[in-house]
Amino acid sequence: MSLDFMTLSAPGAVARSPMQRSAAAAGARFAERDGWEVAVAYGADPAAECRAAETAVAWADVSHLAKHELQGPAGELDALAGGALELGTAGRHGDAWWCRVAPERALVVGGPAAGVREQLSTAPASVSVLDVTTTFAALTIVGPGATEVFARFSALDLRDRATPVAGLRPGSIARQPAVLVREAAERYLFWFGAATAEYVWSVVQDAAEHLGGRPIGLDALDALDRADPRNDPTRSENA
Repeated sequence: MSLDFMTLSAPGAVARSPMQRSAAAAGARFAERDGWEVAVAYGADPAAECRAAETAVAWADVSHLAKHELQGPAGELDALAGGALELGTAGRHGDAWWCRVAPERALVVGGPAAGVREQLSTAPASVSVLDVTTTFAALTIVGPGATEVFARFSALDLRDRATPVAGLRPGSIARQPAVLVREAAERYLFWFGAATAEYVWSVVQDAAEHLGGRPIGLDALDALDRADPRNDPTRSENA
């Protein structure tokens, strides 16, 4: 099944996060990646962004990550994911998290978008594939204070025994329906409705700044992965 229809049709078209204004107000510097204008850095000191994530807490806008909803027979979804998808657990397959949210429904979150589309192009006719990338915004929260940040605006139980690494938790975050994946011991990815993105940013910002946190760009996230592979979600493969 070809997914070419999901590509941007207008030559040179660039997508933007619904949190771009908030990021710009926080001092973000933007660059184009994979058809998106993304926040790559804040300020002139990249090391300061990494220090915040290593010693306190930081958050990054990752709305550019490809997001697809799959519906079809459970066995077909498992075959596409390269292994059984369990409720409550996210599996890493390629560059994306595969998240079963119902017996015959899964969400695939990660990118680059072109790579994910190539994976999903092998889906049989019995599996429907819907690109919901722009329906959802997404944030990554990373650092030793990450769990405490969530505790300030969500009742999700993120303790190790309840939500281990690769744990998948749908629920209320900042009073909004959301889905969360624990990517690493001190790193969480969650996505939520794009229409509420600026509000969710403000809630995260308020909670994180009280703990000494700050926003960081994608360059800092990449640097953190290189410095400590334990925080690299691509190392958490269990599919």
